[in-house]
Amino acid sequence: MGFLLPALAVGQEGSPVAPAPVTQSVASGEMVIPSGTEVPVMLKHAISTKSAREGDPVYAQTTFPIVLNQHILVPAGTYVQGRITRTQRAGRVKGRAEVLIHFTTLIYPSGYTVLLPGAVENVPGAEKTSVKDSEGTIRQDRQTGEKVEKAAEKGVEGGMAGAVIGGLGSGSATGAGVGAGIGGLTGIAIAMLTRGADVRLDAGTTIQMVIQRDVPLDATRIAAAK
Repeated sequence: MGFLLPALAVGQEGSPVAPAPVTQSVASGEMVIPSGTEVPVMLKHAISTKSAREGDPVYAQTTFPIVLNQHILVPAGTYVQGRITRTQRAGRVKGRAEVLIHFTTLIYPSGYTVLLPGAVENVPGAEKTSVKDSEGTIRQDRQTGEKVEKAAEKGVEGGMAGAVIGGLGSGSATGAGVGAGIGGLTGIAIAMLTRGADVRLDAGTTIQMVIQRDVPLDATRIAAAK
């Protein structure tokens, strides 16, 4: 007598292999963006530590589709919202400018909205910045060399001006030398007390966002968004 048995895939050890979880989840209308997924986005407006405040909104848009097992999880052109959660301007003597952004929402082209925890992984579109920690804090690179160079330039300018003034006032080379020294020190002091550069992310800057935990999706609404 014969029986019809369901077909099962067989692994190397001869045991049945279950279908892939993503296939099952798509069939049931559920998918998941896995934790650690990197999503490239582009800023829709400029951000600067000179004017940014904690709580300011951040608007971006995905630039490339995120695909898993031949299924689109995040289409290109999906809007991304976030918030500035911390901002700090550079100090005059020490301390670099920093800004911390947290992404909170995906808005698909269909209007389907998903809440998420997203952080900055990298900022390939911004010069002289780096991400300093796991939170995604964007920090201005060190400017020690630039400030020293500017200080030297100001010192030379101040020294030349001081030499002229000192020489005219005293009518001697000694007066010119004293004036040059005072002018040079003044120039260096002014340069070293100048505030460091701000973090500036122009509109169109590319940011690599990373998803910080699994985010469940409704597959049927994603399909409608394609």
